[in-house]
Amino acid sequence: MKEKKNLILRLLEGHRLMSLGTNRPDGWPQVTTVAYVNDGFLLYCFVARESQKHRNILLDPRVSIAISSDTDRPLQIQGLSLAGRAFAVADEWEFEHIGRLRQKRYPEYATIPTAAFLNGAARAAPNPSSDAVVLLRIEPELFSVIDYTKGFGHSDVIAFSSSDLDLHKGALTHRWDGNTI
Repeated sequence: MKEKKNLILRLLEGHRLMSLGTNRPDGWPQVTTVAYVNDGFLLYCFVARESQKHRNILLDPRVSIAISSDTDRPLQIQGLSLAGRAFAVADEWEFEHIGRLRQKRYPEYATIPTAAFLNGAARAAPNPSSDAVVLLRIEPELFSVIDYTKGFGHSDVIAFSSSDLDLHKGALTHRWDGNTI
């Protein structure tokens, strides 16, 4: 199991884009590509406060995510999908912490001219305002890890419980400044 969880972390850290599936009020699924960062097994993404995906999550926090990349060697395919729940981050410290992680993962965002962040692109700003964007924390419940290096079509399903996330959540809830989320 430890090997599989290490592969999950390697895949999460080795990619920068994910397909995020939410449930629309009319029952149709909606999938969008978003940039993300991870803090251990927790995934985070900034979305526009007025976006359809944010409205969908307010109604139903269940999400599906797929992360992978293309390769010209079929037996090298590795990726994952997950089922989890998305929550808006209300804690200012967590918001700023993830903002710093994002700046490290996407240093090129700092070179985008400020004017480019107008007209709804505020979520891509190096330090996005919480007035314009929502930071989503996605807590996985089930991972499906695709690893064709173990054979064509090989996948493993790994159920996650709150205890699997305790280490990462603990870092957020037991901070040096005494505040908790």
